[in-house]
Formats: sequence, structure tokens, C-alpha cells
Amino acid sequence: MSGKKNGLSYADAGVDIDAGNALVEKIKPLVRATRRPGADGEIGGFGGLFDLKAAGFADPVLVAANDGVGTKLKVAIESGRHGTVGVDLVAMCVNDLVVQGAEPLFFLDYFATGRLDPEQGAAVIAGIAEGCRQAGCALIGGETAEMPGMYAEGDYDLAGFAVGAAERGRLLPTDDIVEGDVILGIASSGVHSNGFSLVRKIVAASGLGWDDPAPFDSGRTLAEALLEPTRIYVKPVLSAIRNTHGIKALAHITGGGFPENLPRVLPPAYAAEIDLSAIEVPPVFSWLAAQGGVQAQEMLRTFNCGIGMVAVVAAGQAAQVAAVLQQAGEHVETLGGIVARRQHGVIYRGALDL
Repeated sequence: MSGKKNGLSYADAGVDIDAGNALVEKIKPLVRATRRPGADGEIGGFGGLFDLKAAGFADPVLVAANDGVGTKLKVAIESGRHGTVGVDLVAMCVNDLVVQGAEPLFFLDYFATGRLDPEQGAAVIAGIAEGCRQAGCALIGGETAEMPGMYAEGDYDLAGFAVGAAERGRLLPTDDIVEGDVILGIASSGVHSNGFSLVRKIVAASGLGWDDPAPFDSGRTLAEALLEPTRIYVKPVLSAIRNTHGIKALAHITGGGFPENLPRVLPPAYAAEIDLSAIEVPPVFSWLAAQGGVQAQEMLRTFNCGIGMVAVVAAGQAAQVAAVLQQAGEHVETLGGIVARRQHGVIYRGALDL
């Protein structure tokens, strides 16, 4: 006799179909809460549907973006706090849509893990649903992949996919950016979802644990403070676009900071002149810089340093745009202006107050 076991199942290989079904049932109410005009279907089919006409568009151009959360997920996994990384996932996608003048319409997620824990999965997807609610887009589908052997026990990864639309002719950036246009900075909520490989290295060198008090944020643990979710700028920015018609370009300040992201939305003949002293740097960045011995230039190319979104605005409408954003709850700072480009796409004045 060979001694081989007969009747193997998928569960014997490490994949629990029943756990997947349980997760779907847990998240159905969360998904329903994200419904909006154009999307009112149930999850569980082979694809999600969206009706552009029902959403009120006449001649739309579709805009798509995808992203992940990066190694910020390791902080969530190691600290056992899974409720906010879904907001980060949505934010990283929809903020990239709105900078092109597009309204986010729907979102799909990909959740991959070694062994599916329905409670953990539901916490993650609850965050995704909350992010969709903040952005005004519908969560119309997704994929949960249980892949034993690909991920260590307790590990998971996330990817997000967002689609938005703008009426033809209203996409950003516009073609009338000129010298003298004003640059407005919209405050971030913290580190957002970039630079966490460096964050984790600094934390490891500090000797602090995730449950220790955050040195830069009294009343919260280090994990709680660092997991502050990425700010979703969609509704305030769309309001400013539609109510002022003064925004010419927007840049989402993610990995690469100002020097990588601002030139992407400017004509080749122009540069952004930024007064670094105008930035109110949140304490988390000062702590990271001091604890890790990170130089200001490295901070500026790795983190947002307190500015999560930048708007290029016609000089005569800068005050109006700022007022609309502030009324929507955003903190806005005048950072500088557009100048003729000589060498670099971003020119710094002053010093970052770290």
C-alpha cells in the first residue's frame, strides 16, 4: 500500500471557500452603503456595472487610475489595526483622478492573503467602503484571493482600481498656465501612503514598538498615529473646480514629493517656485527627520511634508479658490507661483521648518 491520503480537498491545500463566502456576506451591507447614481447593483456577479447616463454625463471622457498602499500595510499587519488602510487604498487612486478634473465614479479592489480571515478581511473592506463614501464613488466589485505559500501567516496585500469621468473639454491641466499663476498647497493628514519603507526603518532604529506612545502625537500609539489615513480631497477639489473655474492644474503629492509630481502638470517652459517656509510641517515629519537624521532635500523627495495636494490657480482667482477649499474643511497655504523655467521644474526658496 502507498499510504497516500485519498479525497483531498481545496481546504487541505489551504484555501477555504466557505471563509470566502462568509466574507462576501459580511461586506454586502458595506458595499450597498457606497451606492450612487449610476451604480445600484449587488456584488457577487462576474462584473460590476455603471450607467454613465444615469450619473448625469453628456459627453464624458473616462479617466482610470490604480495604486496600492505599499509597506504601510506592514504597520497595519504588525499592529493588528486593519480598519484604515482601505481608506488609503481608495485615496491613492481617487486623488489621482481628481487632479485630472475627473469625478470618481466607481472602485474595485483586489485583496490577496495567505489564509483568509473573514474578520480581518471585513475590517479592510470596511475601510475601502468608507474611502468610497468620502470620495462619492461606488464600490462595484473586487477580488479576494487566498494564496497559501505566496504570503506569510497574517500577511495580505491590496490593490485598487478607480474610474472617473469628466465632460469633454474640462480635463486638467488646462493649456493656459502662465507666469504669475499662484500655487496653493492643501494640507495633508500626515505621512499618507508613501515613504513607509523609510518610516519603518526609522521606527526600528528608534527601538519603539507600535503600541508605544507616539513621541510626536500625545494620546495616540505610534501605530495609530502613523496609520492616520491618506486625506481624500475629491469633494472639496471638485467643488472648487466647478464653483470658481480658476484651477488650471492640480498635483497629488505622493512618492517623489514636490520635485517629481509638480513638473508632471506644468508646461515645459514653466517651473514652480515654492517658498518652503510657508509650509506648516506636521510634527510627524520633524520626528522622522530628527530620529533618522534625514536631510531636508531627502524629506522633500520622499514625503509630502505636510502638503498633500497642490493647485495652480489664476492669480485673480486664488483667494476665491482658497475660500471654497477652506469652507469645505481644507487647510490652504499660498506656497508660491509659476515662473519661467531655467533648469529645474521646481525651485525652492526659504527653508523647511523641520
